[in-house]
Formats: sequence, structure tokens, C-alpha cells
Amino acid sequence: MLEKLTGYDAIIFDMDGTLIDSMPTHLEAWRLTSEKYGFPFDKEWHYSLGGVSTERTAELVNQRYNLSLDSGSVAETKRLLWEEIYSGPVLIDETYAVFTRCEGKKKIAVGTGAIRAHAESLLAGVGLLERLDALVTVSDVENGKPHPETFLTAAAQVGVEPGRCLVFEDTELGRQAATAAGMDCVLVVNGQLHWPN
Repeated sequence: MLEKLTGYDAIIFDMDGTLIDSMPTHLEAWRLTSEKYGFPFDKEWHYSLGGVSTERTAELVNQRYNLSLDSGSVAETKRLLWEEIYSGPVLIDETYAVFTRCEGKKKIAVGTGAIRAHAESLLAGVGLLERLDALVTVSDVENGKPHPETFLTAAAQVGVEPGRCLVFEDTELGRQAATAAGMDCVLVVNGQLHWPN
């Protein structure tokens, strides 16, 4: 694996579903939210939006189903439901192995669609927050993924050119954001790493 990391000076991880296995509880919280508000729940579609902020996902629900729900209320309901069912963060072994191999050798950042307080809580819960060189959340940018701003901001904060950064992501939107930022991307699918050619 180490030879695949040569040529990169910084590693940027998405958080949910990439570094921390929290996607199943996020999906369950959206399913419960859909029951409460009466909109259809499409598991694959919601998974594809991993990395997109909860508020933006609520707006996309309105667009997709031609609804006029209060997206702020929907997002808050989803957040509260998630907190009720979440039992604690669990690291994804394959990406955590990359993290530990790169620690002290390359800059390490997290670029996530989560709000800052949520991201800090999760990362602290798995003992990673203090080990990062940078953390960029949806609270820190104007444009969330698939816009490249999250990853470009992370690169700027660690002082590494975008082309020398390698991103780990679990969704197509995240991959698009990395590509738009001029970065190579490793896709994380069901905890397995799919390296770029």
C-alpha cells in the first residue's frame, strides 16, 4: 500500500462511510424521518448523497418529490433521530490502516459534509480529532460537495498543492468533488479500497 501513497504529500479523508462507519445509522435516521414526514425512502439514493449536508439533503428531498416541506425542520428531525439511535463511532479498518501508515509522514485532513460540532464529536469519539492537521466541515465552506471547495480548503490549510493530495471517499458526489479539486481519489466501497488506475 505504501508505494501507492508515494507522490502524495497529503491525505484527505471524507468522514461518514469512509473513515467512520456511521452510514447505516444515517440511513436509518432518514428512513424514520421519511415516515414522519410522509415522503418515500430510497435507500440507494440517500446513500448516494453521503457527504452532502443534512440541510441540503432535505432540500433535495423537496426537489425530488415535488414537496414544500420546511427543510430546516426536516434536517433537525433527522439529526435528533440519528442521535437517538447512534451507539457510537466505529472506525473502518482499511482506511484507518492508511491513516496510521501516513501519520507523521504526510499531512492528514478530514473534509466532511457534516456540521463542525458533529464532526468534532465523532472524530474525538474515535480518538482522531487531535491527530488531524486540518478539519474542514460544511460549516467552514460556502459550497458543499460535489463542489471542490471542501477539499481545496483542506489542501490550503495543510499547505499542500491540490495535485499532491489523495482523497478517500465513499460516494460518487465526493469523488466528483475530489476530481474537480484536481485530486486523485480512492473510492471506499463497503469498507474496501478501490485505488485509481
